[in-house]
Amino acid sequence: MENKKELSRRNFISNTAMATIGTIGAAGLLNSCSGTGSKKEEIKLPKLLNEAPDGKVLKAGLIGCGGRGTGAAINFLDAGPNLQITALGDVFQDRLDKCKAELKKQKNVDIPQENCFLGFDAYEKVMDSGVDIVLLCTPPHFRPAHVEAAVKAGKHIFMEKPCAVDPVGARSVMVSAERAKQQELCMVSGTIRRVQKDFMETHRQVANGAIGEIVSAHIIRNGGSLWVIKRQPGMSDMEYMLRNWANFCWLSGDHIVEQFIHEIDVMNWYMGENPVKAMGWGGRQRRVTGDQYDFFSIEYVYDNGMQTHCAARQITGCSNLTHQLITGTQGFANAKGTIFNLKGEEVWKYPYPEENAADLTWKVKDPFVQEHINLVTAIRTGTYLSDAIAQVNSTLITIMGRMSAYTGKDVTWEEVMNSDLYLGPKTYAFGPVVPPIPEVIPVIGAEPNV
Repeated sequence: MENKKELSRRNFISNTAMATIGTIGAAGLLNSCSGTGSKKEEIKLPKLLNEAPDGKVLKAGLIGCGGRGTGAAINFLDAGPNLQITALGDVFQDRLDKCKAELKKQKNVDIPQENCFLGFDAYEKVMDSGVDIVLLCTPPHFRPAHVEAAVKAGKHIFMEKPCAVDPVGARSVMVSAERAKQQELCMVSGTIRRVQKDFMETHRQVANGAIGEIVSAHIIRNGGSLWVIKRQPGMSDMEYMLRNWANFCWLSGDHIVEQFIHEIDVMNWYMGENPVKAMGWGGRQRRVTGDQYDFFSIEYVYDNGMQTHCAARQITGCSNLTHQLITGTQGFANAKGTIFNLKGEEVWKYPYPEENAADLTWKVKDPFVQEHINLVTAIRTGTYLSDAIAQVNSTLITIMGRMSAYTGKDVTWEEVMNSDLYLGPKTYAFGPVVPPIPEVIPVIGAEPNV
């Protein structure tokens, strides 16, 4: 791996800009930037296809057969013609069987038993089964190793968010992304908002000056608690944690990383650069298992002193809100599709078509399908596409916020980029996980290992 000292914040931003070329096309990037003394040209909305073009059969293998994995497999099949799911991999037989049954029920797809693989090494067997694309949908802890293996195997990649739970994993994905680029292997992430038309058009309006210069952002995701799997008699530490993965930091990264990344990614999209520092806090009172917080509140600080505020909560019975508010010198924008002037007056709204409207120009395609349309289109047209570095950036920003909240200390970007923090065991087997399952958040000053 590259020397971590060389992975500076500015080098990382430069890498992100290069990744953007693969996302919007070189021409789109050049048209959005002004050279010395030239006039900045208006940014155009990239064309979004309703389905991928036809072509030779593309086979995909699903790694991680839970609810999101099953959904991703169906989204892939809905992306265009001549697409197949031909292999499944998971550590639990019941999840694999349920996914197989759902694919049969919804898409009339039969996965041969010889292409259904079980165990911690199932991902390798899926990749060796003759697939062109892998859909990586396991708990996020495993993502870096699976991405690395997929690139080595020469596979195009769809990877669910987040791409890691710790700095070591995030840097690994960054290295894998560069190797994928050298092989022209496409990588698409499950952060969805950057391929969602109403979010894209709002971002375009702001990038073209609709609210002036951006000076701050206020990002919120408040919702109820997630599912909890009750521990059954005879269930080992490893099985309990894996079945209950959304409640354990080493598997999910905590909800600031696993879920709030959607909103942080929108913020990072607008800001166009990574913050230099996080000042965070949070707490835990309501959770009944696992080792995660109920809420986070993070102030991110940028090079020029600008600050953004991000807050997330998972407590059932409270008021809920998902909000990405971007503030500028001339107004502010709700990133989903509304722009206001400084008086609070609405000056632009996304033109959603009426039900049964003949003109569907502004219809918003399901972003969970759109990301697969983009991936398949890139593969079939021979166009390199990758948003991997953008997801690494957003993942690291959420990790930086979590580290600050857990420790009660300010955490800088450079500290995260040079951190040796690795969460989880080094080997995987059903049985005890050492140290034992933590049922409370670790003391201030220490992050959980498992």
